[in-house]
Amino acid sequence: MAKIGNIELGEFPLLLAPMEDVSDPPFRYVCKQNGADLMYTEFISSEGLIRDAIKSRQKLDIFDYERPIGIQIFGGDEEAMALSARIVDATNPDLLDINFGCPVSKVVCKGAGAGVLKDVDLMERLTAAVVRSTRLPVTVKTRLGWDDNSKNIVEVAERLQDVGIKALAIHGRTRAQMYKGEADWSLIAAVKNNARMHIPIFGNGDIDSPEKAVEYKNRYGVDGVMIGRASIGNPWIFREIKHYIKTGGHLAPPSFEERLQTCRTHFEKSVEWKGPKVGVFEMRRHYAQYFRGLADFKEWRTKLVSAETPEGVIAIFDKLTGVYEF
Repeated sequence: MAKIGNIELGEFPLLLAPMEDVSDPPFRYVCKQNGADLMYTEFISSEGLIRDAIKSRQKLDIFDYERPIGIQIFGGDEEAMALSARIVDATNPDLLDINFGCPVSKVVCKGAGAGVLKDVDLMERLTAAVVRSTRLPVTVKTRLGWDDNSKNIVEVAERLQDVGIKALAIHGRTRAQMYKGEADWSLIAAVKNNARMHIPIFGNGDIDSPEKAVEYKNRYGVDGVMIGRASIGNPWIFREIKHYIKTGGHLAPPSFEERLQTCRTHFEKSVEWKGPKVGVFEMRRHYAQYFRGLADFKEWRTKLVSAETPEGVIAIFDKLTGVYEF
Protein backbone atom coordinates (compact mmCIF):
# COMPACT_ATOMS: atom_id res chain seq x y z
CA MET A 1 0.00 0.00 0.00
CA ALA A 2 1.57 3.28 -1.12
CA LYS A 3 1.03 6.03 1.43
CA ILE A 4 2.04 9.71 1.48
CA GLY A 5 1.62 10.94 5.03
CA ASN A 6 -1.93 9.81 5.82
CA ILE A 7 -3.00 9.65 2.16
CA GLU A 8 -3.59 6.08 1.08
CA LEU A 9 -3.13 5.59 -2.65
CA GLY A 10 -3.69 1.86 -3.07
CA GLU A 11 -1.34 -0.94 -4.09
CA PHE A 12 0.23 0.55 -7.21
CA PRO A 13 -0.99 4.10 -7.79
CA LEU A 14 -0.99 5.81 -11.17
CA LEU A 15 -0.09 9.48 -10.94
CA LEU A 16 -0.82 12.18 -13.49
CA ALA A 17 2.35 14.20 -13.99
CA PRO A 18 2.13 17.97 -13.58
CA MET A 19 2.48 19.41 -17.10
CA GLU A 20 2.60 23.10 -17.89
CA ASP A 21 -0.31 24.20 -20.10
CA VAL A 22 -1.80 20.70 -19.95
CA SER A 23 -2.72 19.47 -16.46
CA ASP A 24 -5.23 22.17 -15.65
CA PRO A 25 -8.58 21.39 -13.96
CA PRO A 26 -10.42 20.52 -17.22
CA PHE A 27 -7.77 17.97 -18.22
CA ARG A 28 -7.50 16.65 -14.67
CA TYR A 29 -11.27 16.09 -14.67
CA VAL A 30 -11.17 13.62 -17.57
CA CYS A 31 -8.07 11.88 -16.16
CA LYS A 32 -9.76 11.45 -12.79
CA GLN A 33 -12.83 9.99 -14.51
CA ASN A 34 -10.53 7.42 -16.11
CA GLY A 35 -8.71 6.27 -13.02
CA ALA A 36 -5.81 8.60 -12.12
CA ASP A 37 -5.07 8.01 -8.43
CA LEU A 38 -3.13 11.20 -7.66
CA MET A 39 -2.89 14.39 -9.67
CA TYR A 40 -0.99 17.66 -9.42
CA THR A 41 -1.62 21.18 -10.58
CA GLU A 42 0.56 22.74 -13.24
CA PHE A 43 3.67 24.07 -11.56
CA ILE A 44 3.25 27.48 -9.94
CA SER A 45 5.99 30.09 -9.56
CA SER A 46 6.66 30.92 -5.93
CA GLU A 47 7.53 34.48 -6.96
CA GLY A 48 4.25 34.71 -8.92
CA LEU A 49 2.24 33.58 -5.90
CA ILE A 50 3.86 36.17 -3.68
CA ARG A 51 3.30 38.92 -6.28
CA ASP A 52 -0.32 37.77 -6.47
CA ALA A 53 0.03 37.22 -10.22
CA ILE A 54 -3.39 36.31 -11.62
CA LYS A 55 -2.15 33.30 -13.63
CA SER A 56 -0.31 31.88 -10.62
CA ARG A 57 -3.33 32.35 -8.35
CA GLN A 58 -5.66 30.73 -10.88
CA LYS A 59 -3.50 27.60 -10.89
CA LEU A 60 -4.32 27.15 -7.20
CA ASP A 61 -7.89 26.20 -8.16
CA ILE A 62 -8.64 22.66 -7.01
CA PHE A 63 -11.91 20.81 -6.63
CA ASP A 64 -13.06 18.19 -4.14
CA TYR A 65 -13.72 15.57 -6.85
CA GLU A 66 -9.99 15.70 -7.73
CA ARG A 67 -8.77 14.57 -4.33
CA PRO A 68 -6.20 13.51 -3.48
CA ILE A 69 -4.50 16.38 -5.28
CA GLY A 70 -1.17 18.14 -4.85
CA ILE A 71 -0.25 21.71 -5.66
CA GLN A 72 3.21 22.00 -7.23
CA ILE A 73 5.47 25.02 -6.75
CA PHE A 74 8.90 25.97 -8.04
CA GLY A 75 11.47 28.59 -7.17
CA GLY A 76 15.08 29.17 -6.21
CA ASP A 77 14.75 31.41 -3.15
CA GLU A 78 14.22 29.97 0.33
CA GLU A 79 12.14 32.86 1.66
CA ALA A 80 9.88 32.93 -1.42
CA MET A 81 9.39 29.16 -1.31
CA ALA A 82 8.55 29.27 2.40
CA LEU A 83 6.05 32.08 1.91
CA SER A 84 4.41 30.42 -1.09
CA ALA A 85 4.14 27.19 0.91
CA ARG A 86 2.06 29.08 3.47
CA ILE A 87 -0.16 30.46 0.69
CA VAL A 88 -0.64 26.94 -0.71
CA ASP A 89 -1.39 25.62 2.77
CA ALA A 90 -4.35 27.98 3.00
CA THR A 91 -5.94 26.53 -0.16
CA ASN A 92 -6.09 23.12 1.52
CA PRO A 93 -4.76 20.63 -1.04
CA ASP A 94 -3.79 17.13 0.11
CA LEU A 95 -0.08 17.66 -0.42
CA LEU A 96 2.47 20.18 -1.62
CA ASP A 97 4.96 19.16 -4.32
CA ILE A 98 8.23 20.89 -5.22
CA ASN A 99 9.39 20.90 -8.83
CA PHE A 100 13.12 20.29 -9.14
CA GLY A 101 12.77 18.73 -12.57
CA CYS A 102 11.41 21.19 -15.14
CA PRO A 103 14.09 21.47 -17.84
CA VAL A 104 12.68 24.52 -19.65
CA SER A 105 15.24 27.33 -20.03
CA LYS A 106 13.00 30.15 -18.74
CA VAL A 107 12.66 28.25 -15.44
CA VAL A 108 16.22 26.91 -15.24
CA CYS A 109 17.80 30.33 -15.91
CA LYS A 110 16.08 31.61 -12.77
CA GLY A 111 17.81 28.88 -10.75
CA ALA A 112 14.55 26.96 -10.34
CA GLY A 113 13.14 23.65 -11.57
CA ALA A 114 15.96 21.47 -12.88
CA GLY A 115 18.30 24.41 -12.42
CA VAL A 116 18.53 23.49 -8.74
CA LEU A 117 20.06 20.12 -9.72
CA LYS A 118 23.42 21.90 -10.01
CA ASP A 119 23.34 22.80 -6.31
CA VAL A 120 22.24 19.95 -4.04
CA ASP A 121 22.86 22.03 -0.90
CA LEU A 122 20.42 24.65 -2.18
CA MET A 123 17.92 21.92 -3.09
CA GLU A 124 18.10 20.64 0.47
CA ARG A 125 17.70 24.14 1.96
CA LEU A 126 14.73 24.99 -0.29
CA THR A 127 13.03 21.71 0.61
CA ALA A 128 13.64 22.18 4.33
CA ALA A 129 12.20 25.72 4.14
CA VAL A 130 9.01 24.39 2.52
CA VAL A 131 8.66 21.49 4.98
CA ARG A 132 8.98 23.92 7.91
CA SER A 133 6.35 26.26 6.45
CA THR A 134 3.44 23.88 5.89
CA ARG A 135 1.35 21.33 7.72
CA LEU A 136 0.90 19.42 4.44
CA PRO A 137 2.95 16.40 3.38
CA VAL A 138 5.71 17.67 1.09
CA THR A 139 6.80 15.66 -1.95
CA VAL A 140 9.37 16.31 -4.68
CA LYS A 141 9.55 15.67 -8.41
CA THR A 142 13.04 15.72 -9.89
CA ARG A 143 15.40 14.20 -12.46
CA LEU A 144 18.47 11.95 -12.29
CA GLY A 145 20.82 14.92 -12.26
CA TRP A 146 21.94 17.89 -14.36
CA ASP A 147 23.86 15.87 -16.97
CA ASP A 148 25.62 12.52 -17.46
CA ASN A 149 28.46 13.62 -15.16
CA SER A 150 26.18 14.47 -12.23
CA LYS A 151 23.60 11.69 -11.87
CA ASN A 152 23.45 12.16 -8.10
CA ILE A 153 19.86 11.09 -7.49
CA VAL A 154 20.72 8.44 -4.87
CA GLU A 155 22.41 11.06 -2.66
CA VAL A 156 19.70 13.65 -3.42
CA ALA A 157 16.94 11.23 -2.43
CA GLU A 158 18.56 10.49 0.94
CA ARG A 159 19.11 14.16 1.71
CA LEU A 160 15.56 15.18 0.77
CA GLN A 161 14.12 12.34 2.83
CA ASP A 162 16.27 13.46 5.76
CA VAL A 163 14.74 16.97 5.68
CA GLY A 164 11.22 15.57 5.71
CA ILE A 165 9.74 14.83 2.28
CA LYS A 166 7.08 12.10 2.25
CA ALA A 167 7.46 10.80 -1.35
CA LEU A 168 9.72 11.28 -4.36
CA ALA A 169 8.88 11.11 -8.07
CA ILE A 170 11.88 10.69 -10.36
CA HIS A 171 11.96 11.33 -14.09
CA GLY A 172 14.55 8.96 -15.56
CA ARG A 173 16.43 11.59 -17.57
CA THR A 174 18.93 14.35 -16.83
CA ARG A 175 18.19 17.99 -17.50
CA ALA A 176 20.65 17.87 -20.42
CA GLN A 177 18.52 15.17 -22.08
CA MET A 178 15.33 17.25 -21.82
CA TYR A 179 12.79 14.70 -23.18
CA LYS A 180 15.12 13.03 -25.67
CA GLY A 181 16.53 9.51 -25.64
CA GLU A 182 15.28 6.73 -23.44
CA ALA A 183 14.55 7.22 -19.75
CA ASP A 184 17.01 5.33 -17.52
CA TRP A 185 15.03 3.60 -14.80
CA SER A 186 18.02 1.74 -13.35
CA LEU A 187 18.88 4.73 -11.17
CA ILE A 188 15.24 5.06 -10.08
CA ALA A 189 15.51 1.43 -8.96
CA ALA A 190 18.77 2.23 -7.15
CA VAL A 191 16.91 4.84 -5.10
CA LYS A 192 14.01 2.48 -4.42
CA ASN A 193 16.34 -0.36 -3.38
CA ASN A 194 18.51 1.82 -1.17
CA ALA A 195 18.11 0.39 2.35
CA ARG A 196 18.06 3.93 3.79
CA MET A 197 14.93 4.92 1.87
CA HIS A 198 11.52 4.38 3.44
CA ILE A 199 9.30 6.84 1.53
CA PRO A 200 7.37 5.90 -1.65
CA ILE A 201 9.37 6.21 -4.88
CA PHE A 202 7.45 6.86 -8.09
CA GLY A 203 8.99 6.38 -11.53
CA ASN A 204 8.34 8.70 -14.47
CA GLY A 205 9.40 8.61 -18.10
CA ASP A 206 8.31 6.69 -21.21
CA ILE A 207 5.31 4.88 -19.68
CA ASP A 208 3.03 4.80 -22.71
CA SER A 209 1.28 1.42 -22.56
CA PRO A 210 -0.16 -1.05 -20.04
CA GLU A 211 2.61 -3.55 -20.89
CA LYS A 212 5.35 -1.06 -20.13
CA ALA A 213 3.74 -0.01 -16.84
CA VAL A 214 3.64 -3.63 -15.66
CA GLU A 215 7.11 -4.43 -16.99
CA TYR A 216 8.62 -1.43 -15.17
CA LYS A 217 6.62 -2.18 -12.03
CA ASN A 218 8.08 -5.69 -11.92
CA ARG A 219 11.58 -4.88 -13.11
CA TYR A 220 12.28 -1.77 -11.05
CA GLY A 221 10.09 -2.31 -7.97
CA VAL A 222 8.78 1.27 -7.80
CA ASP A 223 5.76 2.08 -5.63
CA GLY A 224 3.80 3.55 -8.54
CA VAL A 225 4.25 5.25 -11.89
CA MET A 226 3.72 8.81 -13.02
CA ILE A 227 2.36 9.34 -16.52
CA GLY A 228 2.71 12.58 -18.45
CA ARG A 229 2.82 12.92 -22.22
CA ALA A 230 1.14 9.55 -22.89
CA SER A 231 -2.04 10.79 -21.19
CA ILE A 232 -2.51 13.81 -23.48
CA GLY A 233 -5.55 13.07 -25.62
CA ASN A 234 -5.52 9.64 -24.01
CA PRO A 235 -6.86 9.83 -20.44
CA TRP A 236 -8.00 6.21 -20.87
CA ILE A 237 -4.41 5.04 -20.29
CA PHE A 238 -5.05 5.00 -16.52
CA ARG A 239 -7.98 2.60 -16.69
CA GLU A 240 -6.21 0.50 -19.34
CA ILE A 241 -3.16 0.02 -17.08
CA LYS A 242 -5.34 -0.83 -14.08
CA HIS A 243 -7.27 -3.40 -16.10
CA TYR A 244 -4.04 -4.94 -17.40
CA ILE A 245 -2.55 -5.18 -13.89
CA LYS A 246 -5.72 -6.80 -12.60
CA THR A 247 -6.45 -9.22 -15.44
CA GLY A 248 -3.40 -9.46 -17.69
CA GLY A 249 -5.73 -8.62 -20.57
CA HIS A 250 -6.45 -5.52 -22.62
CA LEU A 251 -9.52 -3.35 -22.46
CA ALA A 252 -11.06 -2.60 -25.83
CA PRO A 253 -9.81 0.79 -27.02
CA PRO A 254 -12.28 3.64 -26.61
CA SER A 255 -14.82 3.90 -29.41
CA PHE A 256 -14.96 7.01 -31.54
CA GLU A 257 -18.08 8.12 -29.69
CA GLU A 258 -16.26 7.86 -26.36
CA ARG A 259 -13.31 9.81 -27.70
CA LEU A 260 -15.67 12.46 -28.96
CA GLN A 261 -17.63 12.59 -25.69
CA THR A 262 -14.47 12.82 -23.57
CA CYS A 263 -13.11 15.60 -25.78
CA ARG A 264 -16.46 17.38 -25.49
CA THR A 265 -16.41 17.07 -21.68
CA HIS A 266 -12.84 18.40 -21.61
CA PHE A 267 -13.93 21.30 -23.84
CA GLU A 268 -16.99 22.15 -21.72
CA LYS A 269 -14.90 22.14 -18.55
CA SER A 270 -12.32 24.33 -20.29
CA VAL A 271 -14.91 26.95 -21.22
CA GLU A 272 -16.49 26.77 -17.77
CA TRP A 273 -13.18 27.31 -15.97
CA LYS A 274 -11.37 29.70 -18.33
CA GLY A 275 -14.25 31.57 -19.94
CA PRO A 276 -15.39 31.28 -23.56
CA LYS A 277 -12.51 33.04 -25.33
CA VAL A 278 -9.55 31.42 -23.53
CA GLY A 279 -11.41 28.13 -23.13
CA VAL A 280 -11.94 27.80 -26.89
CA PHE A 281 -8.40 28.93 -27.73
CA GLU A 282 -6.52 26.73 -25.25
CA MET A 283 -8.50 23.62 -26.18
CA ARG A 284 -7.20 23.76 -29.76
CA ARG A 285 -3.93 22.08 -28.82
CA HIS A 286 -5.78 18.93 -27.73
CA TYR A 287 -7.82 17.99 -30.82
CA ALA A 288 -5.01 16.34 -32.79
CA GLN A 289 -4.27 14.06 -29.82
CA TYR A 290 -7.87 13.08 -29.08
CA PHE A 291 -8.49 12.09 -32.69
CA ARG A 292 -5.07 10.87 -33.79
CA GLY A 293 -4.99 7.94 -36.17
CA LEU A 294 -8.37 8.69 -37.73
CA ALA A 295 -8.48 8.65 -41.52
CA ASP A 296 -9.38 11.95 -43.17
CA PHE A 297 -9.71 13.81 -39.86
CA LYS A 298 -7.57 16.78 -40.93
CA GLU A 299 -10.54 18.67 -42.39
CA TRP A 300 -12.52 18.24 -39.15
CA ARG A 301 -9.55 19.35 -37.07
CA THR A 302 -9.17 22.47 -39.22
CA LYS A 303 -12.83 23.29 -38.52
CA LEU A 304 -12.37 22.72 -34.78
CA VAL A 305 -9.30 24.96 -34.50
CA SER A 306 -10.96 27.64 -36.66
CA ALA A 307 -14.16 27.83 -34.60
CA GLU A 308 -14.12 30.92 -32.39
CA THR A 309 -17.08 30.39 -30.06
CA PRO A 310 -18.17 27.56 -27.77
CA GLU A 311 -21.36 27.23 -29.84
CA GLY A 312 -19.29 26.85 -33.01
CA VAL A 313 -17.16 24.08 -31.53
CA ILE A 314 -20.15 22.22 -30.10
CA ALA A 315 -21.91 22.40 -33.48
CA ILE A 316 -18.89 20.62 -35.01
CA PHE A 317 -18.93 18.00 -32.25
CA ASP A 318 -22.61 17.43 -33.04
CA LYS A 319 -21.85 16.97 -36.74
CA LEU A 320 -19.08 14.50 -35.89
CA THR A 321 -21.46 12.20 -34.02
CA GLY A 322 -21.73 8.97 -35.96
CA VAL A 323 -19.20 9.95 -38.65
CA TYR A 324 -16.68 7.31 -37.55
CA GLU A 325 -17.82 3.85 -36.51
CA PHE A 326 -15.52 1.63 -34.44
